[in-house]
Amino acid sequence: MRALKRILHIEDVPSIQIVTRIALERIGGFEVLSCASAQAALAEVRAFAPDLILLDVMLPQMDGIELLRQLAGLVDLQQTPVVLLTGHLERERLTELQQMGVREVLQKPFDPLQLTAQLRAIWEAEHE
Repeated sequence: MRALKRILHIEDVPSIQIVTRIALERIGGFEVLSCASAQAALAEVRAFAPDLILLDVMLPQMDGIELLRQLAGLVDLQQTPVVLLTGHLERERLTELQQMGVREVLQKPFDPLQLTAQLRAIWEAEHE
């Protein structure tokens, strides 16, 4: 099984972005690229080549769902799992999102000390 190493994190709230990145880098040992907007993520995703995408739904200018649609044209979301980290998601959209590549939805507020273990479990379930 290929190891989980590179995570693209899209989050517009600076404090959440910092806490998440510190948790993923220091606890998980991951290489993390944090983007504050959908546009930044679209510009960086190919060059960064993430193993996993950690995505907030509520973003300025373009929400996470539209970003997911556009990312699907740039990377294979069946091979690059997407995990939503959000405080707001309409549950009836979950089936549609899973068809687009979303593997799991983690709720905000979240425990930064548990985030690495949660993402590793999702990764391992994906690669069994």
